[in-house]
Amino acid sequence: MIRPPPLEPGSWVRVVAPSSPFDRTLVRRGLAWLGSRYRVRFSPGLFARSGYLAGEDARRTQELNEALADREAGAIVAARGGYGLGRITPELDLEPLLRSPKWLVGFSDLTALHLELSRAGMMSLHAHNVAGLGRGDAGARAAWCRALEQPEAPIVLAGLTSLHAGTASGPLCGGNLTVLFAAQAAGRFRPPPGAILLLEDIGETSYRIDRMLTALLQSRALEGIRGIVLGEFTDCSAGKYQVPTEQVLRERLCGLGVPILADLPVGHGRRNVPLRLGAQAHLDASRGTLQLE
Repeated sequence: MIRPPPLEPGSWVRVVAPSSPFDRTLVRRGLAWLGSRYRVRFSPGLFARSGYLAGEDARRTQELNEALADREAGAIVAARGGYGLGRITPELDLEPLLRSPKWLVGFSDLTALHLELSRAGMMSLHAHNVAGLGRGDAGARAAWCRALEQPEAPIVLAGLTSLHAGTASGPLCGGNLTVLFAAQAAGRFRPPPGAILLLEDIGETSYRIDRMLTALLQSRALEGIRGIVLGEFTDCSAGKYQVPTEQVLRERLCGLGVPILADLPVGHGRRNVPLRLGAQAHLDASRGTLQLE
């Protein structure tokens, strides 16, 4: 996997809005904080809105392609997730990014682009978007900077919950379950052989989570994975049938026979530990640990 160069204070950071519109106060706060450490560049169309999209497809495609081709930028950071990136993914040109590697940073809807970079052989960072940085959590901001400025440093997470015992190693991939489900339907989700799969989501009922996992299982998309790490399933309800989300995750995933860890502090809650997608991950479900090299 290609690992982009580390950022330094004063590096150029490009901010894009490829998905949904956002809370302007949070994003402006995030931009201000980014500007206190890095040099920030964004297009005037960043604050555009077209219904549930941050502007028309053409605007968002042009903005993102310009960022991918920006040779000065050390990182491209999403303003927010939401929905919309999957509409423009086929129109993106990744060649300039592969010639001049830079970090793609974000999560949620940005999972669609993380998948494209995984297929192209480049690492990316599953971490807070600009709106998340705008909340002002000093610890989260420090971890965000550390992940980009020291990308060679190992990451160790302990105290996780074991759903299925065992150990496994492989490249980390994945992200938001809903986006992975949609990407599979579009033929754009192919986990690397022997991957450790990351899953998280927000606002889904347990039967919808069951539906998405069942589709991934029946499509055989998960056959080659060696392990699973589950982040937060924020505001995911038991639904009118009162079936807890955790029960669905256990029932649908443990049949794969691979080690599974839950309660990873990653997702749409306040906790969203930066993780390098594409890095070699070591999962020990007996000890409740995940380590990224």
